[in-house]
Amino acid sequence: MTTLWIAVGVLAALLLALSAGLFLALAMGRAHLDLGFGRSIHQLGPISATIRAPRELVFEIIAAPYLGRSSVPGIEVLARGEGLVVARHETRVHFYTAQTTEAIDFTPPTRVGFRHLCGPVPHAIEKFALEETDAGTELRYSGEIGIDFFILGRIAARYWVRPQWERVVSAHVEDLRRRAEARAARRAASESTGRGGDRGRTRAQ
Repeated sequence: MTTLWIAVGVLAALLLALSAGLFLALAMGRAHLDLGFGRSIHQLGPISATIRAPRELVFEIIAAPYLGRSSVPGIEVLARGEGLVVARHETRVHFYTAQTTEAIDFTPPTRVGFRHLCGPVPHAIEKFALEETDAGTELRYSGEIGIDFFILGRIAARYWVRPQWERVVSAHVEDLRRRAEARAARRAASESTGRGGDRGRTRAQ
């Protein structure tokens, strides 16, 4: 009887370890399940930010790493076509790094869209919309994720996936805002200096 209980305990430990390993592999994007079995759809956002920079500049910063105009750690372009890019993203989430592969489409200078191809969830669509305002640019992020396995998927989406996803996006939006406003300020200062030099030359003449 003791031997039987030991065997049961070992088997339970192995199953638990395998389950934990599978969950971590899915969360990291190293394994991908797209079964469509009991799938539920969950909205992302909306997340908004007012950016004191021209819309064209904000769009340029978002699109630059995908169009080969800059290099950003964690983004690897796999294929590039007319208005469409396939890229692999690596994102730090607490103690692990999640990997996703996405198709990115561009509508300059108003929209950048992301469609999930492979990674932690079987379905995800995201959009960054840019609207010109008196203050500069209003950025609005929205999207949706789909997770399988009925109630288990709903619980995972509500208490883990969606909060973590939106936390990462909010951090990216804040970083984008800082970089765009810094570049806009440098550009404005450079133009102001140039105008000042022109006025000085005009007076000298």
